[in-house]
Amino acid sequence: MSRRDMLDVVVVGAGVVGSAAALAFARDGLQVALVEAREPTPWRADEPDLRVYAFAPDNAALLDSVGVWDSVLQARAQPYRHMRVWDAAGGAPIEFDADAFARRELGWIVENGLLVDRLWAPQAAAGVRVQCPDHVVALEQDEASATVELDSGRRLRARLVVAADGAASRLRELAGVAVGGHAYHQRGVVAFVDTEHPHQATCWQRFLPTGPLAFLPFVDGSGGRGADGRRSSIVWTLPDAEAERMLALDDAGFLQALGRAFDGPLGAMQAVSRRAAFPLKLQLAKQAVAGRVAIIGDAAHAVHPLAGQGVNLGLRDVTALRGTLRQARGGDVGAPERLERWARQRRSENAMAAYSFDGINRLFSNDAMLPTLIRGPLMGVVGRVPALTHLFWRRAAGL
Repeated sequence: MSRRDMLDVVVVGAGVVGSAAALAFARDGLQVALVEAREPTPWRADEPDLRVYAFAPDNAALLDSVGVWDSVLQARAQPYRHMRVWDAAGGAPIEFDADAFARRELGWIVENGLLVDRLWAPQAAAGVRVQCPDHVVALEQDEASATVELDSGRRLRARLVVAADGAASRLRELAGVAVGGHAYHQRGVVAFVDTEHPHQATCWQRFLPTGPLAFLPFVDGSGGRGADGRRSSIVWTLPDAEAERMLALDDAGFLQALGRAFDGPLGAMQAVSRRAAFPLKLQLAKQAVAGRVAIIGDAAHAVHPLAGQGVNLGLRDVTALRGTLRQARGGDVGAPERLERWARQRRSENAMAAYSFDGINRLFSNDAMLPTLIRGPLMGVVGRVPALTHLFWRRAAGL
């Protein structure tokens, strides 16, 4: 490949984070290629994706800046205005309210499949060179560029290569970046249920000794997005063996166990989807940059889902990296010294978030006497101090 053919950026991985990165860089006038092993399955309104996110306002602004947020809202996104977090062992709850923060909503519950679909569709029209189906088999770097060799035999040379290919990132491995962390020996059980009483546009989360249980408001079967909807997405963290047991139960047995665990205000429940479970782990890349390779999203950090921050952290990687590349102003977007500044900022924030969620999970996901005695009063203090609840929410919202 000649110097004239060299790209500015190659993004590897077309999930939410990778697709958003490729589209953002292309909208900023950079020459971008996007490599993906499999073309995403088109989103269908009649088949809700069990994997949903509590999407934060700053990331909605990112998607708006690349021209896709309106289409997400028009398709299916449930705004939530309240959050209520409480501990099964007792103590006062922590509550967050949009009115207290002078906002229409705290965020939105959005399906992973819808986000991927809306971010994938405009890539070619935005000038992104889409290489799919294909995957990276080799990486070479020199002082001026990085080159990825693909399974198809094609070679893509760029000033910057971005690893957004997930927690098992092949590109991160080829760049020689190790990871640290541990498995939680827990799984997140996910499903959709309809409830007797409206969800009130509220995210509900109850901490149990086995792990947190969240009910996230979702657009119901009639398409309603208001507080009167009765459909919720559940994310139930359980030890591996207990998660397997919940998957094996019939609907009646599962709903009975779910009702006991939630013990909340939504009344009787009805199953409206299949159930699935995914393993949970803490994983952090030892570096966010290796030469001219930047590592973002799950390739850089996999965190516990209790705060719904996984994809939000990944998209903040994109926003920060986009700002760094804009500072190049026609220069070398992959200059190592520029990337290192971005890496220091992001790795610090991501590590703080990952270990904070890890600590919360350890504190609440057990029934030992000392943690049980501590956590109720601790939640009570946070709940009674508006400045603290405001601070926690602003960090989660990226504001």
